[in-house]
Amino acid sequence: MSQSETSTEVLVDAQRPSAGRHTLALFISELRLVFGRARTQVGLGVLAAVPVLIGVAVKIAGSDSGAEGFIGQIAGNGLFLIVASLGLSLPFFLPTAVTVISGESLAGEASLGTLRNLLTAPAGRSRLLAAKMVALAIFCLAATMTIWISGLIVGFILFPVGDVLLLSGSTVSLGEGLLRALGIAVVISLSLLGLAGIGLFVSSLTSTPLAAMAATFGTFIVLGILTAIPQLHAIHPWLLIYRWQSFADLLRDPPYWHEIGRNLLLQGGYLVVFYAAAWARITSRDIT
Repeated sequence: MSQSETSTEVLVDAQRPSAGRHTLALFISELRLVFGRARTQVGLGVLAAVPVLIGVAVKIAGSDSGAEGFIGQIAGNGLFLIVASLGLSLPFFLPTAVTVISGESLAGEASLGTLRNLLTAPAGRSRLLAAKMVALAIFCLAATMTIWISGLIVGFILFPVGDVLLLSGSTVSLGEGLLRALGIAVVISLSLLGLAGIGLFVSSLTSTPLAAMAATFGTFIVLGILTAIPQLHAIHPWLLIYRWQSFADLLRDPPYWHEIGRNLLLQGGYLVVFYAAAWARITSRDIT
């Protein structure tokens, strides 16, 4: 090999992007794809409207509305608007947003014909799936933080704020109350990862985004029905949404970490199982 040929190969290798740079570019591209979609922005807008609707309704009803739970405490302390909005969004709005985004993650690419190009290089399939999952995890956090920020702004505008009365009867400062509310948002976002993993797996099975969204949401509904049947109490601890409400234990003094830990461990189990299933599917997928 001549010296000129060697120099040319060295120059080409130097100009070739490293694996790390390629991975980072893939992650950034995926985030732009997820958050650049109109349906994602509309979904986040709907989530941001939840605290506004609750806050206005409580403001109009006044402190004598007779509401119980976190909603009943909003009029006395606007900080509880954050907690109430997150709690009311968890059974429906947040899971719906996650099923839409996760169901479209791979199926949307397949329907547009771009997935074939992305899967051309077998070595990049695992990296692509990881980028999809990271984007889903970031979306889960962004969705809960959208409600958190909206609830914070609306709560501070419409209601008085001050020291926070916890469920255990003790009182903490406003700053600590905000940190606990932030912790609740993080716990809820982590609680959605199991559902996101299911959606990612279902999305790897079809090239029709609507079918993937419907199947994922249908799975969520079935799990909710099973959780609501008392006769099935033996399997309840293994169901995805059984411990979703454990976030409220952060409002105790000291916080009860037992149920929160078990919930996050269960979500991790669902995520590992369905991510592995999606990986097996995507790495063996025929693209001819």
